Amino acid sequence: MAITVLFEDNHVLAVVKPPGILSQEDDTGDADMLTLLKQDLKERHNKPGNVFLGLVHRLDRMVGGVMVFAKTSKAASRLSESVRSRHFGKTYVCVVQGVPSKPHARLTHYIRKDNKQNQVTVFNKPTNDAKEAILDYEVAAVSGRYSLIAVKLHTGRPHQIRAQMAHIGCPLVGDLKYGAKPTAGMSDIALWSTSVSAPHPVTKEWISFRSIPSGSDVWTWWSAEQLEAASKMLSDA
Repeated sequence: MAITVLFEDNHVLAVVKPPGILSQEDDTGDADMLTLLKQDLKERHNKPGNVFLGLVHRLDRMVGGVMVFAKTSKAASRLSESVRSRHFGKTYVCVVQGVPSKPHARLTHYIRKDNKQNQVTVFNKPTNDAKEAILDYEVAAVSGRYSLIAVKLHTGRPHQIRAQMAHIGCPLVGDLKYGAKPTAGMSDIALWSTSVSAPHPVTKEWISFRSIPSGSDVWTWWSAEQLEAASKMLSDA
């Protein structure tokens, strides 16, 4: 499988994850990014034995776009700390059904995950076992009953964008789990990781990586200029 490499040095690997690929191995035994990239590094660099690669953050299986991995344990530790301390910028674009009531806003909710169902519930107020979920969104374009939305995450909760946008009445196209109406030809959900930014784990220099949505039919509903503009909104890149 051809995976686009955006950046690589001795400490960091940034790539574009194709939709439909797991971030890491699970019980299904299906292809996952961590395993594929370890194999790729081993072959490209002729490395003997096991190859270290640290998972810093995840994308849902049906989501494509920028992912960053750590090539050393030190880099993994420092990038993970950046995630915990919220010095790790993540922006996305998505296509939703409907048009949000406000063209831009900050959403603050509380999310509780049901691990058995692999689904989350969103609450408006603090609730037992629910964690705070914060994101900013901005409407980039509207076409009929659909909106192209830029999103900046401030927390990294499971299914956060999917659940919060659905909670305000705008589920992501293709996301049947969170209330979207079926869309012909959609096998993935209309969500793409457009940028990841963080301090380099060794040099401390601010590094940013970007990717424009591609692949799914839903992205062809918008011009290249609209997708480019949306991908830059709210971004630290």
